[in-house]
Amino acid sequence: MTTAQHKIGSGFGAESTADDVLQGIDLTGRLAVVTGGYSGLGLETTRALTKAGAHVVVPARRPDTAREALAGIDGVELDELDLGDLESVRGFAERFLASGRTVDLVIDNAGIMACPETRVGPGWEAQFATNHLGHFALVNRLWPAIAAGGARVVSVSSRAHHFSGMRWDDVHWRHGYDKWEAYGQAKTANALFALELDRLGRDAGVRAFSLHPGGIITPLQRHLPKEEMIERGWIDAEGNLLNPKGFKTPEQGAATQVWAATSPRLEGLGGLYLEDCDVAEPAVEGGEPSGVKDWATDPAQATRLWALSAELTGVDAFSG
Repeated sequence: MTTAQHKIGSGFGAESTADDVLQGIDLTGRLAVVTGGYSGLGLETTRALTKAGAHVVVPARRPDTAREALAGIDGVELDELDLGDLESVRGFAERFLASGRTVDLVIDNAGIMACPETRVGPGWEAQFATNHLGHFALVNRLWPAIAAGGARVVSVSSRAHHFSGMRWDDVHWRHGYDKWEAYGQAKTANALFALELDRLGRDAGVRAFSLHPGGIITPLQRHLPKEEMIERGWIDAEGNLLNPKGFKTPEQGAATQVWAATSPRLEGLGGLYLEDCDVAEPAVEGGEPSGVKDWATDPAQATRLWALSAELTGVDAFSG
């Protein structure tokens, strides 16, 4: 089967920063919504977009923390949003739509990783619920503004999608929870979401992408015991970053999502999984853990996930 999952020679790479990929791009008058845009990669994404002239709306679960982190950055608007609470998602979307504005860029950046077994809403597994279902509901509720702006929607996945495809018989991990496999399923869901959104939205001029930002030490690791990070070779016994080969700075880690949201090289493309500021190649069975697994680019699974997500959240901008 042919695939568009092949590098396009972007001119950028693993060491490129968010500022690098925005060189020569003027975002004046453009509005971006960046979930989690006040911490880790999200904060670097917000900084880079505003520096290029964009107005960035940052929905935050911890508004006070966000306000402190974003102090001194011009062109930022803060609102409250908890992706694990569908009523909170609805409230944010209604407030935004009431402003009458359109959206040019959406970067679904917020997420949680490898947390202890946690339930939210009606007993949903927290990583699937927060990383995928919350963003699914957000984009669908914001759809009138997204469609009016002909926006690009960027879903931040991860190479961790290699850990697990969709567990269709138990998506909420009610039997035998594994924190890393649950994270992997959520990241697969992020990729499948972008694939189906791109198919559904392209007639409205909306294109969607997913991506692996790279390995970066950020607050995303908050749920990992220190001992586990030492064992993985990320930090030493004193907690100092060892920066093993392959780790990026936050500025480099934000680059691929910023490139996905703004690059002219992606005009006319969509539904692709990206890494290192380029289109990713298909993963090679038994090879290095890079590229994209076929289960994360399967159109049938993407359609199935959309239907399940719409059923669970009660939101679907494309129904009827």
